[in-house]
Amino acid sequence: MVDSTQRPSPETQAEQRVREIMRAAESWSREAPGPLMPPIRAVCIRLAEMVADQRHYLAPLPEPQESERRTVLGLVAEQLRSRPVIDGVEEHLRALAELELRSTGSWSVAASAQTEWITAAIKYLERCAGALPAGERPDPYWADDVVAGIIASARALIGIDELHARTEARYSGPMKRINPEDEL
Repeated sequence: MVDSTQRPSPETQAEQRVREIMRAAESWSREAPGPLMPPIRAVCIRLAEMVADQRHYLAPLPEPQESERRTVLGLVAEQLRSRPVIDGVEEHLRALAELELRSTGSWSVAASAQTEWITAAIKYLERCAGALPAGERPDPYWADDVVAGIIASARALIGIDELHARTEARYSGPMKRINPEDEL
């Protein structure tokens, strides 16, 4: 008899999260013109990879949950760089790398780095949309909406929500503490 309380392996959890991230990328590109699907997928992959890399800066959980979380998030970040995931969007990933939209540790602790990467993702999608004929281009704030949605989706699918991220920024590590009055 199989124990129904047994959790899936970290590998299985990571594979599931990557599948969900790719479904989210497909969902975000569904309403966009067809030529924008690969750039949206590339942005989704890169931003999800950066969200997964926040694992290095999260407050520790009690063991064994902490080891499992680190393993799962590490596997998610690794799988997001794998050939099956990036196949067909390598050109877009290189273009994003040229805009310095890369996964580094500063993504999770430096608000300015997050803002720069978000801005780079938006500019990249705007540039891709600008290459389309005038009648096929999405509305002017389309890229902002897509990037915001991708980040929210990636955080939710990976298990790092905005409240958690703000709590981490306030209470973990040798960082400047955020004054609650400054947050409003």
